[in-house]
Amino acid sequence: MTRFSLRRFFLAVGLSAVSTISAAQDASTTSVWEVSKDSDTVYVGGTIHILPISEFPLPAAFTDTYEKSDTIVLEAELPDPTDIAAQQRMIEAMAYTGESNLKDKLSEETFNALNQYLGMFGANAEQLARFKPGLVATMLITMEAQRVNMAGEGVDAYFTQLAKRDNKPREYLETIDFQLNMLANMGVGEEERFISETLTTLPEFKEIMQGTIDAWREGDSETIETLVIDTFKRESPSSFDDVFTKRNQNWVPQIEAMFGDDDSEFVLVGAGHLVGEGNVLELLKAKGYTVKQL
Repeated sequence: MTRFSLRRFFLAVGLSAVSTISAAQDASTTSVWEVSKDSDTVYVGGTIHILPISEFPLPAAFTDTYEKSDTIVLEAELPDPTDIAAQQRMIEAMAYTGESNLKDKLSEETFNALNQYLGMFGANAEQLARFKPGLVATMLITMEAQRVNMAGEGVDAYFTQLAKRDNKPREYLETIDFQLNMLANMGVGEEERFISETLTTLPEFKEIMQGTIDAWREGDSETIETLVIDTFKRESPSSFDDVFTKRNQNWVPQIEAMFGDDDSEFVLVGAGHLVGEGNVLELLKAKGYTVKQL
């Protein structure tokens, strides 16, 4: 199991907390926003980190905005899956140290449920006991996505490849080490809640995933908030501020710094960062920027 792909790990993490609610909305809106002040504009798009190939092409607002942008700005640079050093850093960051292990932090019922689920893939819970809950939950979601044919590299990875092809500059809001540290701490101290809630959602994953994608396509912020934000708060309340609130606050000054230059930037972050209380768009509005959904 230690050969788990680092790229898939990062692509999957944005969907580690979702629920089963879906809603329809007028498809005339999208998950791309125009943020402007005076005569300057920065575009901000919400992304889905896992997207089946059947969901391509993307909504036109994304590809049109990419074409007219000089630079794309992503959360962090994803290392190549063949980067052995990066794989090793991930393994070290996600493993417990000393005598601690995940088995000691889970109830017998939850550990047995984890073991039963992993058995479908020829694995067992003992193999993962040395890893922290953030990695284990993300692996569960990635495995389920593959099992129900919903796996695929997401919007972030797609535009990364386009930018490489087009020699378009790429900038990043965070370092890979920052994200590793954040994910290593996710669910620590609340392992029982985090793993048991994840296991509970897996049987409905396909429905959950499709509902999330539909809401993202339609720019349905209310449903995305329910699917991502509300459920993350339920699954891992102690991690919420680190994963969402603080990062949103950290990103706003960086986005503000993109104004006043000659470049047109397209900022791409997980859709959950653009909905709910204290989201990036709300913080920009409070600072006097005009925000318009495309």
